[in-house]
Amino acid sequence: MQMTDAQDLVTYDVVVVGGGAAGLGGALMLGRSRRSVLVVDAGRPRNAPASGVHGFLTRDGTDPAELLRVGREEARGYGARVIDGRVASAGSVDGGGFAVTLEDGRRVGARRLLVTTGLVDELPDVAGVRERWGRDVLHCPYCHGWEVRDQPVGVLASGPMAVHQALLFRQLTEDLTLFLHTAPEPTDEQAEQLAARGITVVEGEVASLEVHEDRLTGVRLRNGEVISRSAVVVGPRFAARAGMLAGLGLATTTHPSGMGEHIDADAMGLTAVPGVWVAGNVTDPSAQVLGSASAGVMAGAAINADLIAEDTREAVAAHRDRLSSTAGARRS
Repeated sequence: MQMTDAQDLVTYDVVVVGGGAAGLGGALMLGRSRRSVLVVDAGRPRNAPASGVHGFLTRDGTDPAELLRVGREEARGYGARVIDGRVASAGSVDGGGFAVTLEDGRRVGARRLLVTTGLVDELPDVAGVRERWGRDVLHCPYCHGWEVRDQPVGVLASGPMAVHQALLFRQLTEDLTLFLHTAPEPTDEQAEQLAARGITVVEGEVASLEVHEDRLTGVRLRNGEVISRSAVVVGPRFAARAGMLAGLGLATTTHPSGMGEHIDADAMGLTAVPGVWVAGNVTDPSAQVLGSASAGVMAGAAINADLIAEDTREAVAAHRDRLSSTAGARRS
């Protein structure tokens, strides 16, 4: 999609779409490089339901909202502008760069884009799962496993990684049950692994989660049986939030893990569209907060280097023009 009416737009060196750990990490690096940066953030982080961010060295257990508050302050301290909003679309501009349109109609220009919009967790369609998500319905042993150690935990089989999840959570508790739900029977090798680790396997479809006084207490099967559990592990399908990139010709592809879709990019976050970088869960579904922040920092550095190359080309061209004009004036 080409847009030719960009002359009236306020143009930033970089517009960062999404203000989570990846976006703010990129904004921080770009701000420290004296780049003009606009961060557009909808204020709905994926980890909002969680009580704390884990695995983030020196910040373990920090409230997700507090981490973002501090991150915004740090980015603003280097001149980045952070606004509340949601980007509806982006299109290329004649002569280079992009025009970014927000849902409320505001439009800005950008020489480069850093998209850090994250992903949506598509959860199993079981009553109670969505309501308890991020509290006592979990998916990552490294993010929340310590908090449910030694408790009766259930793994709801909802994808190809269910047995792997069960083996990971077995490291954290001896009381572990794998609910096959609608998944196929484990292979002979998997069944042997589960038995060797003392993991109970329950056949039959799960109907709902049992909750008492705002605490998960069990898993109810379709046959009415209730099995006591304090936490349930699920395997969401990961869907990148990338609709705003459609106008640039960027579409999601299946992630190599098979766990969902992502925007493909190189090691530094550069996509197939020149000038557009991605970082965090929108391209790496398995990235935790610390990894996302690091990826944002690396993408920010790569974008700055790319802008420097462009600035240098333009400066060299202008320098040559000046020399040529001076030489022409002398000859005349």
